[in-house]
Amino acid sequence: MGLGICCLCSRAADPLMLLLVLALGCNPSTAAAAAAAASPSVPHVKPSYSFGRTFLGLDKCNACIGTSICKKFFKEEIRFDTWLSSHLKLPPSSLLSYSGNYTDDAKSWRLVDITRLTSKYQHDRADKRICTSLLGTRSCSLERALRRTQRFQKWLRAKRLTPDLVQGLSSPLLRCPSQRLLDRIVRRYAEVPDAGSIYMDHLTDRDKLRLLYTLAVNSHPILLQIFPDVEGWPFPRYLGSCGRLLVSASTRPLRDFFGAAPEVAADLALQLLAVLRSMANNDLNYFFYFTHVDAGTFGVFSNGHLFIRDASMLGVIDKEEGSQLIDGQQEYRDIFSCLTADCQSALVSCDSIRDQHSLVMVCQDLLPKLLSGKFQPPVQESIDAFLQRCARGLGDDDGGAREAMAELAGILKPLRSCDSRFAYRYPDCRYSDKY
Repeated sequence: MGLGICCLCSRAADPLMLLLVLALGCNPSTAAAAAAAASPSVPHVKPSYSFGRTFLGLDKCNACIGTSICKKFFKEEIRFDTWLSSHLKLPPSSLLSYSGNYTDDAKSWRLVDITRLTSKYQHDRADKRICTSLLGTRSCSLERALRRTQRFQKWLRAKRLTPDLVQGLSSPLLRCPSQRLLDRIVRRYAEVPDAGSIYMDHLTDRDKLRLLYTLAVNSHPILLQIFPDVEGWPFPRYLGSCGRLLVSASTRPLRDFFGAAPEVAADLALQLLAVLRSMANNDLNYFFYFTHVDAGTFGVFSNGHLFIRDASMLGVIDKEEGSQLIDGQQEYRDIFSCLTADCQSALVSCDSIRDQHSLVMVCQDLLPKLLSGKFQPPVQESIDAFLQRCARGLGDDDGGAREAMAELAGILKPLRSCDSRFAYRYPDCRYSDKY
């Protein structure tokens, strides 16, 4: 009986064990074995990401993009690589971009691109430059240093984002700014909850520094916000940012399709021409031009639709208002001008940009890699001859680019097919000449 009392006392906290002790004559070892057999197996607890402020760049805020999507990172509703992986380790912080998965309901996941504003090396170099040039130290509070600059003090006093506040920034977006374009940036800025006004009253000091920093380092996330895909602009959807990482809808870079089948190559080339046409002629009268293109500038969604994947080298000219920088403002330089660019680099004049500018770049650097050696000799010879002529330049005639694109489109349209590989236009292409 003494043994039974001892057993009951030692196991009293476990109701299942208590019943088994009584049933089995209070043999602790027998009861323990039975309990183990009767209890359901404990499910394997999946390891979690161990996010650090340093990896995300939160330790650098407010010299960062924003924090609108941080909760999803910490709730593991954004995961790197395959979310089913049992090894949930963070990828190297030295990479510029990452593939990830995103969910709103923990059931359905979709691919996203997780991208840094610039490389870790460039970020570290810029951070050091801020501290040494503004405070004379190797490390510092970036926010405290940048707040002391003349430019940011002007931002704090400003009620509206005006051309003088962005003068000298290296971003092509702000090379030729108009008041209409700057108002659009403030009105569409997605890192604040109550955007909608052209005045900056709804922006806190912190918000203003984040916006200025993003414009100075890389305007790609701003372009995705102010020209959203839901309105028909050829950019991936902006989902938010956390620290110095931004999250957008996933696309495969065009380089992945350089070896594609002829009909796929023809389709992508036609889409590329259509994007260039829409960038030059659209309802809002903005003229978009590239200062550089490469195999990662354009991307393709899973449905075959081609978009601009990297907008960091995209400039905008307002055809209604023109540039509103006065003489000498483009040459202005300060610490914000030099965060990722060489301060000695000469800026391209707004007046030097021609209608054919982007098409010539594409003819030189992208279309030959996409279209060379893909078709039968008569057609291939026509394509090659066009690309060679286009790459040399199309003259100063404003209609030259439009006529050239129409000429190449006329060659390519008969070469594409209509099937489920082109989900963005299938099955519509079976019933309409538009597709």
